[in-house]
Amino acid sequence: MRQPTLYIPHGGGPCFFMEGMGPPGLWDAMAAFLRGFPSTLPERPKALLVISAHWETGVPTVTRGVQPPLIYDYSGFPPHTYQLTWPAPGSPALASRVQLLLGAEGITSAESDRGFDHGVFIPLKLAFPAADVPTVQLSLRTGLDAAEHLALGRALAPLRDEGVLIIGSGMSYHHMRGFFSGGGPDSERFDAWLTHTMAADAITRDDQLTRWETAPAALASHPRSEHLAPLFVVAGAAAGEPSQRVYADRLEGIALSGYRFGA
Repeated sequence: MRQPTLYIPHGGGPCFFMEGMGPPGLWDAMAAFLRGFPSTLPERPKALLVISAHWETGVPTVTRGVQPPLIYDYSGFPPHTYQLTWPAPGSPALASRVQLLLGAEGITSAESDRGFDHGVFIPLKLAFPAADVPTVQLSLRTGLDAAEHLALGRALAPLRDEGVLIIGSGMSYHHMRGFFSGGGPDSERFDAWLTHTMAADAITRDDQLTRWETAPAALASHPRSEHLAPLFVVAGAAAGEPSQRVYADRLEGIALSGYRFGA
């Protein structure tokens, strides 16, 4: 069965695995969504390909390790959050397949022994707690050009028919100052545009995404687009197919959404 593609929120640092990060219950809805989405898939994925906001390289790069380590790329959190585990196996075979598909579309790529950053292991520790699905991480490309990342996703689309679930891990609003100083109205404006764009036909959707910076409150919501760019990849991997919002929340007044594409 063809797998969908997903754009999911990954929260703030190790937020799901500590107390006292915001008011009680702040992260509950997001955690429930992450725990629940695997049950909505057409079948158990054979592997996961994850594009995280927290890795950028000059050319798209895949992890090739058999047992990738974890990268605790957050700071100032309790000691136990640097001892979290998520020992999912890597998949050199999937990494090679990714490079083959990219090469077939003229996209230069590379490989790395890098581990999984928190944009991968934090949300997937909730979604796949057994850590038993082979996982490969794919980097964003420096420059974060929307059209390039849509094309990257289109090249990877055949993986969906091979049992691979392609996940973009980011946040639909990511302006750290705005989280703490009244960014709610900007987040509402951008979220409304984004959800309207995702509900459009696929051609219109991709056209709008290439011009995302012109959207209402776009740069106020994403001063830099690394947390939005994973959405471009998963949208590209579902070219021609519809999308829908599958997660909607208000986090201290900030509007956040997640989307599913295809099946």
